[in-house]
Amino acid sequence: MTLAATPINVNDYRDGYPFQSHFLDRNGLRYHYLDEGSGEAVVMVHGNPTWSYFFRRVIAALSPAYRCIAPDHMGCGLSDKPDESRYDFRLRSRVDDFSALMDHLNLERVTLMVHDWGGMIAMAWAVANADRVARIVVTNTAGFFPPGGKGIPLRLWIVRNLGAFARPAVLHGNLFARGATVMAPRKRLSADARKGLLAPYNSPRNRIATLRFVQDIPMMAGDPGFDIVDDVSRNLDRLSSVPMLILWGKHDFVFDVDYYDEWRRRFPAAEYHLFEDAGHYLLEDVPEAIMDRVTNFLGRHPI
Repeated sequence: MTLAATPINVNDYRDGYPFQSHFLDRNGLRYHYLDEGSGEAVVMVHGNPTWSYFFRRVIAALSPAYRCIAPDHMGCGLSDKPDESRYDFRLRSRVDDFSALMDHLNLERVTLMVHDWGGMIAMAWAVANADRVARIVVTNTAGFFPPGGKGIPLRLWIVRNLGAFARPAVLHGNLFARGATVMAPRKRLSADARKGLLAPYNSPRNRIATLRFVQDIPMMAGDPGFDIVDDVSRNLDRLSSVPMLILWGKHDFVFDVDYYDEWRRRFPAAEYHLFEDAGHYLLEDVPEAIMDRVTNFLGRHPI
């Protein structure tokens, strides 16, 4: 059975997201992105199951002085919601989409702000284009395999490997996106924030990406995407001279403090802060503190 995409109700997110939409054609599919303000470019790359809405406060704070760009990965946010016959939902395609956007916008020197899967996607581009990366803000993400050979949490393992359970639970029950609104923040989300984060994932077809992101986690050689993660991990040191700010929500059941420590080990010159009162959705938990540190960091490291 083919799942039909469902229109997104703009009233579910517009009050906190008053931005103009732009689209890049990707083989007949619309790849959505925001492009607000002017000046030095700050490119914000979301993960799963969020979308560019996750960066709404950052965009509002920075766009008076910076050019703020935030794409929605295919199947996420306001990008098209293809089925699996039109798009393969693999890491390689994610990186190719992002690379195409960077070239389309002709961005020569950029600041990257990354979260969750957005870190791996953006870092794959960054290690291949290190001369175009001016600054990096890392938030609860990875650019390497799980530290110390650890596995993924059981809840992710079930979604990744038990398709008979995961497909109906995630596509029809919206288990992943709805669950994240409870488990990812340390503090209770406001009703508006919850509605905004969930707005694009309002039907089974519109949730395919949230399932496929988890199923695409590479765990061993031969898995799709494994070679990309391996390449990023081995070549992160190409970015060692780039000013980096590491901001981390301590209470993250996926990207826990072992990932934070690994970023610090690989980038000993980086600035960093561990937020004791934040979880995976640190931009929801401590937005003002994030804005203060990001604004200060950008100001001290002009391009």
